[in-house]
Amino acid sequence: MHRLLACLLIALLPGFVVAADENVLRIYNWNDYIAPEVLTNFENETGIKIVYDTFSTDEELSKAFDDNAPYDIMVPSHDSLPRLIKEGKLTSLDKAKLPNAVNLDSQVLSKLSAFDPQNIHAMPYLWGAVGLAINTPKAESAFGGPLPESWSVVFDPEQSAKLASCGISILDASAEVFDGLMNYKGRSISHTPPRRIKSAAKTLFAIRPNIRQIDSEEYIEALNTGDLCVAVAWTGDALVAADEGQPVVFVVPEEGAPMFIDTLVIPTNAARPDLAYRFINYLLKPEVAAQITTETLYPNANAAADQFLSAELRNMPGIKLDKQMRRRLTMMPTLQDDTQEAIDAVWAEFIEAPTPEAL
Repeated sequence: MHRLLACLLIALLPGFVVAADENVLRIYNWNDYIAPEVLTNFENETGIKIVYDTFSTDEELSKAFDDNAPYDIMVPSHDSLPRLIKEGKLTSLDKAKLPNAVNLDSQVLSKLSAFDPQNIHAMPYLWGAVGLAINTPKAESAFGGPLPESWSVVFDPEQSAKLASCGISILDASAEVFDGLMNYKGRSISHTPPRRIKSAAKTLFAIRPNIRQIDSEEYIEALNTGDLCVAVAWTGDALVAADEGQPVVFVVPEEGAPMFIDTLVIPTNAARPDLAYRFINYLLKPEVAAQITTETLYPNANAAADQFLSAELRNMPGIKLDKQMRRRLTMMPTLQDDTQEAIDAVWAEFIEAPTPEAL
């Protein structure tokens, strides 16, 4: 780990230039979003060294793109693709260098093509949803009975107040949280003007005293150890907590929730696009995709990977979504600039608002 960090820091030094014959591949991915042995196996099989760095928020990734950070592969979510394509940040992929793309799920590719026409710039990696991770016995004990399958357990001040004592966490993911909030209010975030965003923010500030943390990384351990009873969470993080032995279930709220597809892209400033193609093609192997899903508990976009998953994993709720869950999910939209700016302004205030411990 120290060696990888040192390599990254050296790469960021002014005047640093990668030698043309240096087989070093630099990757920027979400935290806890790959099987470590996949990196090791690729290095052993190819002799290519990997510098692997992670982020936990869309803002971190966006800044890396804006700063032309020295990565050969990055992992943006689908709703970021239109902006990145418009700004010329992404390489047009040479499909001849990605023969394993034949394994990809046609339905996932179709959904992705609405954001990347003809799937020219991005390959789907993992996908999932934002919903509620509920530690059932802890939550029901605090709530006084079964919880509704609704965003109300977080966004209704009276309901969330009942759960504050056992711990509520919200992702540090402003657009996704607002998507859930607007669904709760019976609206679509893609058709919500900035003034309504500011009005809806009153709900966020009303529940802020009931929220223990706003976080997209440390909350995972809190779920795994039973220190939270309700979290607005990514699919896989909820399933990992259950896999760790916690009585945690993943719920897609009845009002609707955002679905995401995370993608593999090659930035236009990549120093080694040749190595990037080799790694992306490696990840598109069915057995490798299955290995990553087994480790992360996020569904992959590889239609041929199911045969390499255990029967238990193939049928796990959240990995295999039932019809009711699918009906409740919609693709996270790309937001208009003025809507995103309004969300960002509200979110900055929300994060800085007093925590329960400070009250």
